[in-house]
Amino acid sequence: MDNIPDHIVWDILSRIKKTSDRNNVSLVCKRLYYLDNAQRHYLKVGCGMDPANEALTSLCIRFLNLSKVEIAYSGWMSKLGKQLDDKGLLILSNHCPLLCDLSLSYCTFITDVGLRYLASSSKLSSLSLNFNPRITGCGILSLVVGCKNLSRLHLIRCLNVSSVEWLEYLGKLGTLEDLSIRNCRAIGEGDLIKLGPGWQKLKRLQFEVDANYRYMKVYDRLSVDSWQKQQVPCENMVELTLVNCIISPGRGLACVLGKCKNLEKVHLDMCVGVRDFDIISLSQRSSDLRSVSFRVPSDFSLPSLVNNPLRLTDESLNALAQNCSKLESVSISFSDGEFPSSSSFTLSGILCLIQMCPVRQLALDHVYSFNDVGMEALCTSEYLESLELVRCQEISDEGLQLVSHFPRLCILRLCKCLGISDDGLKPLVGSFKLDILAVEDCPQVSERGVQGAAKFVSFRQDLSWMY
Repeated sequence: MDNIPDHIVWDILSRIKKTSDRNNVSLVCKRLYYLDNAQRHYLKVGCGMDPANEALTSLCIRFLNLSKVEIAYSGWMSKLGKQLDDKGLLILSNHCPLLCDLSLSYCTFITDVGLRYLASSSKLSSLSLNFNPRITGCGILSLVVGCKNLSRLHLIRCLNVSSVEWLEYLGKLGTLEDLSIRNCRAIGEGDLIKLGPGWQKLKRLQFEVDANYRYMKVYDRLSVDSWQKQQVPCENMVELTLVNCIISPGRGLACVLGKCKNLEKVHLDMCVGVRDFDIISLSQRSSDLRSVSFRVPSDFSLPSLVNNPLRLTDESLNALAQNCSKLESVSISFSDGEFPSSSSFTLSGILCLIQMCPVRQLALDHVYSFNDVGMEALCTSEYLESLELVRCQEISDEGLQLVSHFPRLCILRLCKCLGISDDGLKPLVGSFKLDILAVEDCPQVSERGVQGAAKFVSFRQDLSWMY
């Protein structure tokens, strides 16, 4: 080892990705130990640190160039020792001058005081907080005031973050590009307006309302109405994900859907109030759209507080087909297979997308309108490479056998489909047409029936969902 130049050893170490392998290599000799210390940029710690603050101090002193740190206490119990507390974040801010990416998950001992310590980490550009119940909006505000380069902020199940002055400050700062707010009970759709001019910089937005608490929170209609009076510049938005949101016509998040011009990926999951008009406007403005995903509430799952009926129909799919010539990934799901929506997407609309767009990935869940006729139509799809069918009960063995005629299909996933059996897979056995075949919880398909039907096969059978 002594005769090998540093740059070659450095390159060798950079190719070792597993933490356990790097730890083993660093024990071979002092030279590798010190080079590994200098090269280690990422650290993930959690339940194994005891005592936590002392152990973190030792690690930070050893690895001087840490830029990414993940602290996760999933599955933590008191017998595993005390968790990292606010002092731990002070240690990070003092000993990790290059820290730019920090993730805190299930850190129940950390409070706003700890976030104030982090405010001195001037290089911090990415922060993810997942279930940190003692953190409030005040703590986040103190952090964003100090961290002027914050471009990515993810808040997941931060239950006590109620004030959103930090969002208004970030909007004025104009650095935020990636914002994710998921299941934070006290933050509603109307609060997003406070991002103000920050919308101009935003590239990715993920907003998920906690469905279990949706109807306990008073709907702030005055806040939503203010969207009409303020410009929402979304020209740079590339990815948009909305879950369990209320889309009011002409207000709130409907303004976002109507003003995005460069969207490439959109996911709408159980969003009540989305209309054909919203999707048509979206398709006309975002011609570069590559991925769409809809999980549609059924007619029987609409909340009582919304008077407008569900109005997404084939008109939306037809508009996407006509305007989005780059569409490669399509996912359609209904929330309730027992009571599918009678006024939503049909086989005709789905096939229109397949025939007019270069769709490579198609996923259908609870789509009762998709049947053997749809499978036959896919035989002419020259782009389709991946097909996922979940609870599509109108597909029979006759339709499944057509898979062998799909021009480019190499990945097939079947889940909870009642109408298919081993007979449907027989044409695939020994053909090695498929690279991957995954079959889960299909009662008439056996493990023996899938053998040899693809280069890689996975099989799982759990029929508890039927009872």
